[in-house]
Amino acid sequence: MPTRSELPSKLNRDKLAKALTRLGFIISKKGGKGSHIKATFIKTQKSITLPSNLHKHVLYYVIKEIEKYSDIVWDDIKKEL
Repeated sequence: MPTRSELPSKLNRDKLAKALTRLGFIISKKGGKGSHIKATFIKTQKSITLPSNLHKHVLYYVIKEIEKYSDIVWDDIKKEL
């Protein structure tokens, strides 16, 4: 798990969604609530909600959920960005 200082100050949600798609997630814009989208990990069928604004502090908890539900870590995501 990266520290907050290692994360970018702001990350585009669409870039993150594309990177997660390459890593085995299915992105559904209809599955989220409001401006959120839903990313489901295919192997475990666990879903993660991606908010529209991914500031450093929000991104930290999103990555924490991704690592919890899948075998993907921040370094894997960073390579795909």
